[in-house]
Amino acid sequence: MTIPAPLGWAAEGLAFVLELAALVALAWWGFTRPVSRLASLALGLGAPLLAAVIWGAFAAPQASFALPLVGVLAVKALVFGAAVVALVSIRHRGLALWFGGVVLLDTVVVTVLRAAE
Repeated sequence: MTIPAPLGWAAEGLAFVLELAALVALAWWGFTRPVSRLASLALGLGAPLLAAVIWGAFAAPQASFALPLVGVLAVKALVFGAAVVALVSIRHRGLALWFGGVVLLDTVVVTVLRAAE
């Protein structure tokens, strides 16, 4: 079965946008913690940086460490799940639910499309 190229591009493009949105959610969470300015700065910069390092090492298309599909999906669940929890903790439950749903749907589509290649 041949998948139309525009569908693949759209799904992969959305996946990238969702990855960036997860980093933004983690930064938003960190910068809005009711802690000292220094701690808030550390959390706001550190949480997305840690997520990006984990993603790059294990879940990116050119990851440093090759994992089986289940491992890659677990890393994605960890990073995206942390972003959803971050949104809930800053009282954006509707956005968290929407984001989590779109992430789930797009991850399924991208995984199926990549398996069909």
